[in-house]
Amino acid sequence: MERESCCSSKQSDQTFSVIKENDSSCNNQSEDIETDCCSNSGNSEPAEVNIQGEQQEYRISGMDCPSCALTIEKGLNNVNGIEKATVHYNTGKLKVVGKVAEVEKVVQKLGFTAEPINHSKNIKTYHVEGMDCGSCAQSIENHLNSVAGVANASVSFSTGKMKVDHEISVEDIVSEVKKIGYKAIPIEGRAKETEAKSHNEYRPIVFSGILIALGFIGSFTILSPIISTLLYAIAMVISGYKPVKSAFFAVKSRSLDMNVLMSAAAIGAAIIGEWFEGATVVWLFALGTALQNQSIEKTRKSIQNLMELAPAEAWIKVGSELKKKPVEDIRVGETVIVKPGDRIPLDGDIIEGETSVNQAPITGESIPVDKNSGDSVYAGTINESGSIEVRVTKLVEDTAIAKIIHLVEEAQEQKAPTQAFIDKFANIYTPIVFALALVVIVFLPLFGFGSWGEWIYKGLALLVVACPCALVISTPVAIVSAIGNAAKNGVLIKGGTFLEKAGAIKAIAFDKTGTLTEGKPVVSDVKVITQSEHELLSIAFTLENYSTHPIAKTIVAYAKEKQVQVKQGQLFKTITGKGVQATIDGKLYFAGNLKLFEELNVPLDAMKREIQELQSQGKTVVVIGTETKITGIIAVSDSLRPATASALKELKGAGVDEVVMLTGDNQGTAKRIADEASVTRYFAELMPEDKVNVIKQLRSEGYHVAMVGDGINDAPALATSDLGIAMGGAGTDTAMETADIVLMADNLEKLPHTMKLSRKALAIIKQNIWFSLIVKLIAFVLIFPGWLTLWMAVLSDTGAALIVILNALRLVKFKE
Repeated sequence: MERESCCSSKQSDQTFSVIKENDSSCNNQSEDIETDCCSNSGNSEPAEVNIQGEQQEYRISGMDCPSCALTIEKGLNNVNGIEKATVHYNTGKLKVVGKVAEVEKVVQKLGFTAEPINHSKNIKTYHVEGMDCGSCAQSIENHLNSVAGVANASVSFSTGKMKVDHEISVEDIVSEVKKIGYKAIPIEGRAKETEAKSHNEYRPIVFSGILIALGFIGSFTILSPIISTLLYAIAMVISGYKPVKSAFFAVKSRSLDMNVLMSAAAIGAAIIGEWFEGATVVWLFALGTALQNQSIEKTRKSIQNLMELAPAEAWIKVGSELKKKPVEDIRVGETVIVKPGDRIPLDGDIIEGETSVNQAPITGESIPVDKNSGDSVYAGTINESGSIEVRVTKLVEDTAIAKIIHLVEEAQEQKAPTQAFIDKFANIYTPIVFALALVVIVFLPLFGFGSWGEWIYKGLALLVVACPCALVISTPVAIVSAIGNAAKNGVLIKGGTFLEKAGAIKAIAFDKTGTLTEGKPVVSDVKVITQSEHELLSIAFTLENYSTHPIAKTIVAYAKEKQVQVKQGQLFKTITGKGVQATIDGKLYFAGNLKLFEELNVPLDAMKREIQELQSQGKTVVVIGTETKITGIIAVSDSLRPATASALKELKGAGVDEVVMLTGDNQGTAKRIADEASVTRYFAELMPEDKVNVIKQLRSEGYHVAMVGDGINDAPALATSDLGIAMGGAGTDTAMETADIVLMADNLEKLPHTMKLSRKALAIIKQNIWFSLIVKLIAFVLIFPGWLTLWMAVLSDTGAALIVILNALRLVKFKE
């Protein structure tokens, strides 16, 4: 297969992994030398970087399009001592390697906020009240850093936040801060902080909007033009301070983002005396940015909600006592007590009690699953009924939900082919339009095509139109929303590449055993001749009870389910390759295959045809009888999963043309399962390499092919297909690591939803791209006749971006 940026590379070792998109980096050797350091857009292989410095992750606030991420990257990569800075717009995360001391200040200068992600359980964040200057913050820092049990304290006066790495209690920290005259309040959750930040963000926008309205109304009444202009100027300063500041640092780091374009347009409007236009441009831009930030935050909440599923503390059993401990401190092998209605804190096995567990947060299953002693349970799932004792099998960082969060965040950080193409397009488009605007402003009036004022105004409008915000945001928001939706429904999609591929799939090949079927034999038919069914099962139970053969175990389990009692047997003997015998109630009985009874010369005419009919259906037949006659037969077969037939029917309704079954079983078994499942085609008696050939055949027929299997045994076929889908990821680490898409529950119910979701995502991405391009084209056309005003240009840009985001957000709520 061809290698694509950010997509699956099918390895020769029969596994496949995600090729993560790397960003090029630079390591400035001197403060006097500045190197233009941009993120790699996929045109070439990224250079190897010798990363040895300190590593830290940050959560970035204030980004409203991918160009903001590029600005931050460039700004940080130009800082002496930073080896590598990578910003992932989709997840709002910054990863820095090198000297991280100046990161927050540099990001703040660029107009954004960087908050270190708490990787240490000892680091806690507090609000501090009572500070009225920077020296107050310094005083608190100095005091706490001298307290025993405090590793480090950092206080920000501007944000009123304090981060403390401490081993002593929260109450002790609050007490120490109180000693020097201030009040420290622990931050309970990021939601409240975000809400407060959102309110603060709108205050200057509302105030500047009032000033613009007063100036506009006053221009028609008693206010002098000077006062109206003054109101506009104040409004421009209030709303424009942040974008102008960001634009300054963006230019300094050689980045041409929307802050630069918008600031140039607003300042240019003020220079030519269009104060109302300039103030309106800045205000609409600030409002649009705030609304975009608020909307985009919703797309990230799917992962934040996952993080909050597992409880922070758990009751553990120590001898005969119960003790509450943070989940981070609980080790493998400890016993956790989970009461009815509580969430299970860690992955483990039930050692006492029985209950039903709502596994929807992990697997997407809508119906609670019954759990008994010996069954596995997962962190974040809900204990519905009985109290249970769980032996912990995984640490908090290794639980299924922790891996889901990690994989989904990684998926959201990767660019889909469409997104990578659009980013490249925007990187070319923006400088070209910027240059065109300069030509319009300078050369057209210079050669006498009109007045300077006329062309400067049109050039400024062209600068605003040059912002490709709606276009570059059209794809990533849709992908993040769709991946979040899938995760909530128990489906892991490893990246935008695979989401796009799933939308194009027209043929799906399924491994039979364990995928379409249960993967374990069950009794399908019981035929009696000379006695009752209960008597036949009792004899079969007695004969097979001492055997370890899988078929024997199946018959024993069936007899127990039917509450059949075992008889007294003697002289048990195994007949290798044929069956078993025992003396029951003084009579010699046999249970085995047809060959055994042929050798015993037992008359078979009455039953031989029926036995052959059952065998032709792919069923294994166990004959029960004596030395002189057959008393009955029991047929055993692998059964279809309950949800298989309906899932495959839905797939056909979701646009999949070919549903194919692959199996190593004989033609009879394959035909029976194929008929029950209603697959389009089936291929039987296949070796692993034959399955690969079938996938190649389907691809040669023009289909985009997905392969569904267990992620291990079907590795060659999974690697050959366009898309590998593994089942039962909640219980299998290998499936989570190797497949492109993982169905967390061990069934196919969520596969139709995944196909529909991916097709819907592709449709919305196309809608967004076309809408963005058409709006830009209309704006371009309206500039030159002079019909497009500056505020209309801003409205077309920020308005289009907002509409694109809202359209993509429909994927968050998408249901089957």
